[in-house]
Amino acid sequence: MKTCFLFPGQGAQFPGMARDLYEHSSAVRELFDTASDICGIHVPKLLFEADETELNRTDLTQIAMAVAGTSAAIVCHEHGIDPDGVAGFSLGEYPALHAAGILETKDYLYLVKRRGELMEQYSRQCDDNTGAAGLIAVLGLNRDAAAPVLDDLGTKGAFLANHSSPTQLVIAGSGSGLEVAEAAFADAGARRVVRLKVSGPFHSPLLEDARQEFEAELESAHFRDPVLPVYANVTGKRIRSGNEAKKLCAQQIVSTVEWVAEEEAIQSDGYERILETGPGSVLAGLWKSFHRGEPACLAAGTLEAIGTL
Repeated sequence: MKTCFLFPGQGAQFPGMARDLYEHSSAVRELFDTASDICGIHVPKLLFEADETELNRTDLTQIAMAVAGTSAAIVCHEHGIDPDGVAGFSLGEYPALHAAGILETKDYLYLVKRRGELMEQYSRQCDDNTGAAGLIAVLGLNRDAAAPVLDDLGTKGAFLANHSSPTQLVIAGSGSGLEVAEAAFADAGARRVVRLKVSGPFHSPLLEDARQEFEAELESAHFRDPVLPVYANVTGKRIRSGNEAKKLCAQQIVSTVEWVAEEEAIQSDGYERILETGPGSVLAGLWKSFHRGEPACLAAGTLEAIGTL
């Protein structure tokens, strides 16, 4: 059965995630040990003992989510389920690059660590006296209907971060930018506007300094050509080479996540099974809002769910 793994990103984390996978698999425990060494933190303690406030800190969330996603892929493999293609939402693109053979484990984990550190550092420079920089979800407006608002917000510190579904957009902004955006989208007829549990204005020009520093980090990492189809957030299309993947990793920090275009590419490539390999069911919900027929996106982030598959 032609299978595509989707790796979730920040926002899907929760305390205790992947504990069942860790207890089940020696290969997962080895991954946790490697991540602990490379990242300089005790990764099992982070995932299993940190409270929600600590786990929501960008420099820690990204490590935690990457390890949880790859752990799910490892246990899927141990149950005879391997991907024919992969994709990931935002941070989730990194376990996808690893699964596609573009990045070795050590390079992948190191880049996730540095990406999280830089995005946290420069996000805090976008906080202001109205509050912390971050993201809001705008529900009930399509991209075309939101276009006039988006055109106006760029000068006010708010930008389109994610095209998450046909009727859901995510906006990145400074503290004051988000305040302006919330009011503007409410006036434009959005059904709901919701603050997300993410601590920075990701995928927006506000993180240009982080992009520049991360681009320098990417130079020392070896990017191989993919051995599986892998789809890019920046373009919504398949990544054809390691060199292309390296360039896109830098651009992704400041570019809109074109998830709807990515879903379209995945659908057109004829996968018969879509699995969310990581915590939660965010991507399953986005897939359903994009594609209501078969295949559905199924949970594959826990030992029980993988066993059921």
